Amino acid sequence: MNFKDYIRVVPDFPQPGIRFKDITTLLKNGEAYRAAIDALRDMVKEKEIDLIAGPEARGFVIGAPLALALGVGFVPIRKSGKLPGDCIEASYSLEYGKDKLAMHRDAIQPGQKVLIADDLLATGGTIATSINLINQLGGEIVGASFLIELSYLNGREKLNGLDVVSLVTY
Repeated sequence: MNFKDYIRVVPDFPQPGIRFKDITTLLKNGEAYRAAIDALRDMVKEKEIDLIAGPEARGFVIGAPLALALGVGFVPIRKSGKLPGDCIEASYSLEYGKDKLAMHRDAIQPGQKVLIADDLLATGGTIATSINLINQLGGEIVGASFLIELSYLNGREKLNGLDVVSLVTY
């Protein structure tokens, strides 16, 4: 299946010159969505994985079904202030400022093997912050999987040699 056929490219969103990759057109097609999750599962199934961690919000729509397909647990990585329990946080830079991501302090036990899953690898900032959080908890990151990679933004460079798989590359 050519997954690019199911991803809408929206010119000049959210600002002029950006060609936004909209995955909602893939998600609404049950056959394409299932095929994408199955393909990602096949790309990582040989890894020893205890948990999948996904940053909000689109990391949930990729990471949670991937966790189900692999028979492992899912850990949400949320924006600061969104989780009810005892949390750890890490800051990251945005185009116009800073933000924080958080995880429950008991989400990952030391030594658990964690795969990060998200919809998009762009500049790598969100994933680098996710790595920071998982490392704080003593998790062993076994790789990262993405529906889309924008290779021209060089996000892999921020991930320090982490094993990365992407279903679609632009």
